[in-house]
Amino acid sequence: MNFNLTEDEQLLKKGIRDFIDHEVDPRAMEIEETNEIPADIMEKTKEMGLFALSVPEQYGGLGLSMVGKCAVLEEIGRTHNGYTTVIGGHTGIGGVGIVEFGTEKQKEKYLPQMASGEMIGAFALTEPSAGSHASNLKTTAVKKGDHYILNGSKHYITNAPIAGIFTVMAVTDPSKGAKGITSFIVERDTPGLIIGKIEQKMGLHGSHSSELFFEDCAVPAENILGEVGQGYMNALKILANGRAGMAARNLGSCDKLLDLSLTFSQERIQFGKPIFEQQIIQHYLADMAMEIEALRSMTYRVAWMVDEGKKVIKEAAMVKLFGSETYGRVADKAVQIHGGIGYISEYPIERFYRDARITRIYEGTSEIQKNIIATQLQKEMK
Repeated sequence: MNFNLTEDEQLLKKGIRDFIDHEVDPRAMEIEETNEIPADIMEKTKEMGLFALSVPEQYGGLGLSMVGKCAVLEEIGRTHNGYTTVIGGHTGIGGVGIVEFGTEKQKEKYLPQMASGEMIGAFALTEPSAGSHASNLKTTAVKKGDHYILNGSKHYITNAPIAGIFTVMAVTDPSKGAKGITSFIVERDTPGLIIGKIEQKMGLHGSHSSELFFEDCAVPAENILGEVGQGYMNALKILANGRAGMAARNLGSCDKLLDLSLTFSQERIQFGKPIFEQQIIQHYLADMAMEIEALRSMTYRVAWMVDEGKKVIKEAAMVKLFGSETYGRVADKAVQIHGGIGYISEYPIERFYRDARITRIYEGTSEIQKNIIATQLQKEMK
């Protein structure tokens, strides 16, 4: 296994670190308070090529390996998680489907705009009755001439308020269960697609999600993504790919929390000496560092497997599960080390603590990841 970055990827990683540290992170509190990503930050993000991480070079993207992409997402994860989620949702599940399953015509039409950030991507799978039970979809797509008519709704769709393109899962043959689901590319201005109100969330401020409603929404048959009836399998592959990227983002957040905690523990004086000299604080820091290194190894191993074309359903579930659970534990210890300051909203620790919580829910709950792992283990026995 080779996790080494190319020279270009190393330079990109360094440039992203500088951008995050000097341009984005100083405005994290502004993002938190306004619940918006500043327009100039979004423009600079486009200029840095951060919306092009998953797009091949021939369509205007950076052509990164999965290892290289994770290296960039790790750097992005060090700052405000709302900002991170906008990019991660677009370059992960919001765009990977077109890269992996799109026709040449679809790629030529959409990927250049997605790479430039002109068109933001979103992934529309979750419904009120189909979250963890993703095969229980109610949104239907009925063929009528050279179009499919979509009716139904989706909710908790990340990037929906700003997205220009959606990867939508809908039922084309109810009699076939999971094998009757098809993926569609739906453009924002398609008549019958209605974007619902922005949902107010506990965390991830600046990253907006909302409901989608389909009311006799006519989508051209040429916008089928992949093959009819392959939507559920497409979704599983898209999510598996996205989970490695999410682990990398969680890794970056954990790294930042460790840095903040290590600095604070050497500056905070109690009983006449830095709290770092207290053994319990050293143990907290050691536990954080150990879990972070384990997560780093898992993340880049899965990324390498993706680059090698290996099946990663089990491993992606493992790294998503371990990454989100590790993030929660690291954030909790960071609050404990910081004490009262860690609970005050004007400091970043409190924000990371809140934002860490959703990682155990979205893109597949921790419980669902365990189900996936167990199912794959059973299959490997046969």
